[in-house]
Amino acid sequence: MSKRILILHTGGTISMVESQAGYVPSENFPARLHEQLENQNIGGTELPIYNLLETEHLIDSSNTTPKDWVAIADLLSEHWHKYDGFVVLHGTDTMAYTASALSFILGKIDKPVIVTGSQIPLVKVRNDALSNLVISLTLAANYDIPEVCIYFNGKLVRGNRSTKLKSMQLDAFHSPNFPDLAVVGIDVDLQQDLLYKASKPSFKHYQFDAQAVAIIPMYPGIPSSVIDAVLSNKRIKALIIQTYGVGNPPDANKPLMNRLAKANQDGVVIVNLSQCLMGGVFQGSYATGESLNQIGIVGGADLTLEAAFTKLHYLLACGYSSEEIKPLIPTSLRGECR
Repeated sequence: MSKRILILHTGGTISMVESQAGYVPSENFPARLHEQLENQNIGGTELPIYNLLETEHLIDSSNTTPKDWVAIADLLSEHWHKYDGFVVLHGTDTMAYTASALSFILGKIDKPVIVTGSQIPLVKVRNDALSNLVISLTLAANYDIPEVCIYFNGKLVRGNRSTKLKSMQLDAFHSPNFPDLAVVGIDVDLQQDLLYKASKPSFKHYQFDAQAVAIIPMYPGIPSSVIDAVLSNKRIKALIIQTYGVGNPPDANKPLMNRLAKANQDGVVIVNLSQCLMGGVFQGSYATGESLNQIGIVGGADLTLEAAFTKLHYLLACGYSSEEIKPLIPTSLRGECR
C-alpha cells in the first residue's frame, strides 16, 4: 500500500512570488505545486500519495510567534492518524525555531515530521524548492524517521539541533553540535543508530506566552541597565544570556553580575549559552564562568539558541516552576543536548 503524506504549507520563500514590495505569498501555489509534483511522476518512479493543507494565514517566517508553533503542532496532531508522515513547508528565517518547538510540543512520535522550504521560490526556473520538497516526501514515505527533522540541500538534521548558518547559500542549515541524520546523494545514507525509536504519541495542547522568554547577548561594556530594561516586563519568566567562549561573562562588571543574581533570586530562570556556534558551555572551566554557578545561573550545555529558547517556552507552558526547570535545561528531552 502506498504511503500517504500530508504536506502542511505554512508559508515561506518556497511559495512566494515577486511583487513591487518584494517577495509575497502566492495565491495559486497549490496548483503550481501539484503541477510540478505530477511532472516528477512521469519518469516512472512515483511519489507517495500526498495531500496539501494550508494554514489559515500564510506568513513570512520572520513573523512567526510561539502561537504559530502551537497551531502547527495542533494541525499535525489532528491529522496524525490519517497519514504515514508529514512534510511542513516553512520559511527559512525561523525554521530552526519551529522545528525545535515542534520536537518538544509533539514529544515522542512514531512518524516522520520533516520541515523544509527553500532559498529560491518554486516559481523560479532555477530553484532549490522542488528538490527539497521531493526528497522530503521521499524520506517521509520510505524511511523510519520518528523525529522532527529539517531536510535541506542534501542533509537531514535533527530539528532541535539545527540552526540557519547561511543567508545566501543553498546549504543554509547545519547541525553544529550533532551529526547529520542523513546525507542524500546518489544514495540515502541514513544514520539509523542516531534516530529515536518510534513511540506512541500522546499529544497535548499548550498555551505559550510569547513574552515569557527573552534573549540578551553579552558585549564589551554592557551596562546592568540593559537587564533592567528587559526584565521590566514582568511577563518574562526566563532569560537567555549569550556569553563568551565556553560560557564566560564579564564578571568584573559587578553591577551586571549583581543584577543577574537578583533576577535569579526573583525567580527568573537564567540560562547561559555560548556565543560560539560550535562547542557549547562548560560553565566553571574559567573563574569567570564559575561566577555564574555561584549566583544560580544554569549552563546551557551545547543547546542551540533556537533549542534553548523553545525548550524554555515549552517547560514554562508545562507549568514547571523555575526550580523545576533549571535541572531540565541541560537534560536531553528530545535529543537537543549532549
